[in-house]
Amino acid sequence: MDAWTALGEGKYLLVTTFKRDGTPVATPVWVAVDGTDLVFWTVRDSWKVKRLRRDPRVEVGPSDLRGNPLGPSTAARARLLDDPTSERVRRLIQRKYGILGRLTIGGSRLRRGTKGTIGVAISQDPPPA
Repeated sequence: MDAWTALGEGKYLLVTTFKRDGTPVATPVWVAVDGTDLVFWTVRDSWKVKRLRRDPRVEVGPSDLRGNPLGPSTAARARLLDDPTSERVRRLIQRKYGILGRLTIGGSRLRRGTKGTIGVAISQDPPPA
């Protein structure tokens, strides 16, 4: 298994987004693998989504529940997904995280509906030429 896939197989992914002034903001998220992308699901109006709309650059690495890094991070690109693809991400998260994933996403649907959250796909940055 390569390092990228290992990130998706881990329990938590530390996703670092960047403010306008370049300040990094790291957030641990549940993660799943979707083809060659790592995917996660989050609240649509969260600050991380607002930062990603402005700047798709991210750094990703393994972490624990509290966001403590468990290894090195790597540069990547994030993209916000449309509603049908976001639903796919929710299913992948539910499948990976079992009953806890189903309860969490189900509770989110009750509070926010399906439009209140969004899927995010992270792709590896190509190596520098």
